[in-house]
Amino acid sequence: MKIIVPMAGIGSRLRPHTLTVPKPLVPVAGIPIVHRLVKDIAKVVKEDIEEIAFILGDPAFFGEDVVKKLNQLAEELGAKASIYRQDQPLGTGHAIMCAEPSLSGPAVIAYADTLIKADFNLDPNADAVIWVKRVKHPEAYGVVKLNEQNEIVELIEKPKEFVSDLAVIGIYYFKNVGELKTELQSVLENNITHGGEYQINDGIKAMMKKGKIFKPGEVEQWMDCGNKKVTIETNQQVLKNEQNEGINNISDNISLKNSVVIPPCFIGDNVHLTNSIVGPYASIGENTILKDVIISNSIIQHESKIQNAIITDSMIGSKVVYMGSKKDLSIGDYTEINE
Repeated sequence: MKIIVPMAGIGSRLRPHTLTVPKPLVPVAGIPIVHRLVKDIAKVVKEDIEEIAFILGDPAFFGEDVVKKLNQLAEELGAKASIYRQDQPLGTGHAIMCAEPSLSGPAVIAYADTLIKADFNLDPNADAVIWVKRVKHPEAYGVVKLNEQNEIVELIEKPKEFVSDLAVIGIYYFKNVGELKTELQSVLENNITHGGEYQINDGIKAMMKKGKIFKPGEVEQWMDCGNKKVTIETNQQVLKNEQNEGINNISDNISLKNSVVIPPCFIGDNVHLTNSIVGPYASIGENTILKDVIISNSIIQHESKIQNAIITDSMIGSKVVYMGSKKDLSIGDYTEINE
């Protein structure tokens, strides 16, 4: 089994946190989004992963440090890492075709701004599976239309009339991803675009027309990481999940002075807490110092120093120095604020 991860986007909706760190490497509950995504997929498909193909953007932003971390991630799963580049933002279909040498055999394609919680078996009769989640407002999503055999027969983007409440979440399984490659090659050659971009849906629809069987794979949880608000919500949900699974996310190597930790929380190595209350739903990266701070439902990355603050519903980057009092923050790396 292969995993194909298009992750060349600049993550503009999550700025300023993506000005210095690619969005897939922003940590949620202490672990980068893409690391969680790949490991969650490996659990769901219940097969050995032989290769993970990462489609990156500009080397000036997705540099050697990013490549090194992705290679390490693949090694952890016993897989080979393949690195490809998408030089221009020409859509989901174009991004996938940038990994053309890896598009053969069984594969999962997963976009690196979403996390899932799921437990099901891949249907052996299906040529492909599209992961979906039931949503309250399907008119805001791309949804699937099913026939009586529970097969996907159509993809509809933001339907004005009710079609189904099963929203496409951006994760796909193909028994032979080479069939998708063939159809996407035709999409590129015939210049089939939407808003100037080549889309994966056109390749999928072409496969459906040729009689390929697509089945829905319904997930229990779909956690978005597209912007600050939903990333904080995802951090909260992941911490809940891991608490329920008995996972301890608090390092033994922390300093507590007149401070309280209210779980669930993630606290990394060498964090120093003085006169502070941390949690619930706070993720604090390694080598961070908090003094006279009350923080909940927030993410602080690593090596930051925060003092005299009440913080909630916030994201704070790495190497931040903050002295003041705010309740709703979104502070990027290397910022220094004194009030």
